[in-house]
Amino acid sequence: MDAPVARASDRWNQGSAYEPFIGRWSRLVAVEFLSWLGLAPGGRWLDVGCGTGALTATILEQGTPSQVKGIDPAPAFAAFARAQLTDPRAAFAVGEAQQLPELDASYDAVVAGLVLNFVPEPARALEEMSRVVRPGGTVAGYVWDYAGGMELLRYFWDAAAALDPQAGALDEGQRFPLCAPAALTDLFRDAGLHEVEAWAIEVPTVFRDFADYWNPFLGGQGPAPGYALSLSDDRRATLRQRLERTLPIASDGMIRLTARAWAVRGQR
Repeated sequence: MDAPVARASDRWNQGSAYEPFIGRWSRLVAVEFLSWLGLAPGGRWLDVGCGTGALTATILEQGTPSQVKGIDPAPAFAAFARAQLTDPRAAFAVGEAQQLPELDASYDAVVAGLVLNFVPEPARALEEMSRVVRPGGTVAGYVWDYAGGMELLRYFWDAAAALDPQAGALDEGQRFPLCAPAALTDLFRDAGLHEVEAWAIEVPTVFRDFADYWNPFLGGQGPAPGYALSLSDDRRATLRQRLERTLPIASDGMIRLTARAWAVRGQR
């Protein structure tokens, strides 16, 4: 499988903009993900690509770890997570998934939430994650089902492509074939992991009104907001109008969508 092509719009580095766009939904997925893993309390965890700390916070609340360390390549994200999570069991550092600054076999669980598709060499990242987990430990992660089940983005890109055929070049559903169960399980098995399995996690994404849906796309975090901000005012207004026509807006103004993520796990 070809490695994903990194684009400037893929950068995630502003915690305050990320939270209303994806962070609030990632936290719902993290709860289900930790329940699915069902790991014993007291372990040492590593959260690879921790971002704003959504998964780290859930590990602290639900996983009962002795320690959890979050690593992210963006200094601003690591700083944001550090400021939000002051639990003494948590620590954060700047680092790359493809070259983890950790000792061999030093963690009981190594996880990555919404990260692997953005890593230039995901196979290398899995090798590193496997290296730093102890024998018998768990390596796991999850990614959005961009091609179909991540509805808030699917509506956006379908509307954008209807107005601009070139928008498809940024559509995560086309760019990230890794975000499917067969591709994910192959990636984990190729890294030498055992008992590999995938699971679908679906959570509700309910917006108070159209502004609650649309405004996070103006924050500039990720491909879709990056595309929205690249448009002229007139073209952005046209995209907004098309979304207002196509989204399932209820009579009370609320927009009730769902978001599906694919989770995968294996043992060293």
